[in-house]
Amino acid sequence: MISKLHKSSLKETFFRAFSQCRAKTLALFEGVDEATFCCQPHPDFSPIGWHLGHIAYTESLWLLERSAGLPCLFPRYRKLFAADGLPKKERVKLPNLEEIRYYLDTVREKVLHYLEVADVEQQERLWRFILQHESQHSEIISFVLELGKQQRGQGKQGRQGGQGEIFSLVSPPAHDLSEMIQIPAGEFEMGDGSVDALDNEQPLHRAYLETYWIDRYPVTCAQYRVFMAAQGYQNPRWWSKVGWEWLQTEQVTQPLYWCENPMWDHHPVCGVSWYEAEAYSRFVGKRLPTEAEWEKAASWDAQAHCRRIYPWGNEEPTLKHCNHDNFIGKTTPVDAFSIGQSFYGLYDALGNVWEWTASWFDGYPGFQSYPYVGYSQVYFDQQHRVLKGASWATRPWALRCSFRNWYHPCVRQILAGFRCAAD
Repeated sequence: MISKLHKSSLKETFFRAFSQCRAKTLALFEGVDEATFCCQPHPDFSPIGWHLGHIAYTESLWLLERSAGLPCLFPRYRKLFAADGLPKKERVKLPNLEEIRYYLDTVREKVLHYLEVADVEQQERLWRFILQHESQHSEIISFVLELGKQQRGQGKQGRQGGQGEIFSLVSPPAHDLSEMIQIPAGEFEMGDGSVDALDNEQPLHRAYLETYWIDRYPVTCAQYRVFMAAQGYQNPRWWSKVGWEWLQTEQVTQPLYWCENPMWDHHPVCGVSWYEAEAYSRFVGKRLPTEAEWEKAASWDAQAHCRRIYPWGNEEPTLKHCNHDNFIGKTTPVDAFSIGQSFYGLYDALGNVWEWTASWFDGYPGFQSYPYVGYSQVYFDQQHRVLKGASWATRPWALRCSFRNWYHPCVRQILAGFRCAAD
């Protein structure tokens, strides 16, 4: 009887979560015209319309074909929407929104019918993976839309109104934003062994770190402006050899879509590559934190000797904890969420902007790929740096301290910033 109730409860949980997640995804497309739907504003990212189709393709592949044993519902879309089907630049020739909505709705109807008979206890990890997969692509859709706005001159200066207004006033910060926190030497638990965890977060393991210091807040626009004013982009002293070579090729002198408006001074700097983050860190006599240093400062409760799912504990995230889930639709001041700080006092560890770390993306000891090698393992190539935390567009299903993001160090992702560390 208990097993049946648990299974029924799980099915209700998935039904509710899948419905909520889909509603949030589709809300992003309200008012989107055909040009925006098919546009590729940056060569590193596919058009938003492709991501919408890919969500349906992945859900169909794993839940209907691989799990329920059903034939492919739309074989004509297999090459177009598979992750390894077409190069990104060839993904602009898409069916219109109405056709892709039909694709989404048809797949989802079959998935919900399958949910009624599926062994969700046995398949729980897969259903949670699919939910997070849509959440991740929903976030990509958000920042590709933001890239398009920025290119049309409708970016930071134009993002006003709604809940964001409460964070738009120009006023001195309530805290010393240059403050650092000492993290004492010792062991902590890193990663995540729960059924929610993606393959690259597993297995949960213990790690030891010597004493170090880490910024209480992410680096702000005002702080980064000092680096720019000191000719930081023109002085090779602050750059690694590879970083300086990148800079000479790219010829940039400021973060991606930089805004001089002082109303953003206390917001986190974003749109910087790993090389820019590294150069700034050297300029201020610091360095980037390792992934382990970031995670210990964000998740470890030294008093209870246990890890927390979120910096503030295990209570599910709301707008009072951090800036996420498109609640505000832009960045907020780095000291805006005091309730969301970690045991050690780290602010903005989750939400607002992703944060570059010094670590290469790789598997933990004992790593096992799931549900396929191509999800994480192909990126263990010593070519991708780990980012931790989350952004203002991260959905709650993909929000936790153990979550790992990764990019080439040259990528200037508009949702990515950083904080510094020191020995």
